[in-house]
Amino acid sequence: MVQLVAADDRWPADFDRIADVLRRYLGADARRIDHIGSTSVPGLGSKDVIDVQVTAADASASDRIVDTLDQRGWRRVRGSGRDHRVPGLPSDPVQWQKAFFDEPIGERPTHVHVRIEGRANQRYALLFRDYLREHGDAASAYLELKRRLAELTSDPGVYSDTKDPVCDLIYFAAEAWAETTGWDGDGVQIPPS
Repeated sequence: MVQLVAADDRWPADFDRIADVLRRYLGADARRIDHIGSTSVPGLGSKDVIDVQVTAADASASDRIVDTLDQRGWRRVRGSGRDHRVPGLPSDPVQWQKAFFDEPIGERPTHVHVRIEGRANQRYALLFRDYLREHGDAASAYLELKRRLAELTSDPGVYSDTKDPVCDLIYFAAEAWAETTGWDGDGVQIPPS
């Protein structure tokens, strides 16, 4: 079942607690740990699941992260080893590979996406988030789509697969915004020269 809730002011603190735990046991293998997805956008309603992107420097670091998460009770979701390919972006399947985990049993609902730095899917998650943070009207329209879609299907897979092309449309607008603002991937906008 897909259940959306109103934005919760506790989501950033929930992310901080999760990220602190991940940092402790992933160490330097995690280049960065970011709050992504709808719960990372202030005021945006969402499923009550914190999405976390763990960025690895390379495939070896990613493998070590996956092993550590497995050992720490995170539950790897089989069959979710890649993100959907975005039309017009690199078609190389390597650009869309990831490892995907649910929280350990009994913990706060969380999804951890392990992606490699510099790959298309790693950039996508950060740019999508930052664009929605800066464009409240786009975030509101996205929420309305999610509400209507949740009314049409209770299947989380259908919900996600149907939402992907809409996210891509937002992403294309985000790429244009990134180019004009000098967005650098850390949420910082550099004035164009």
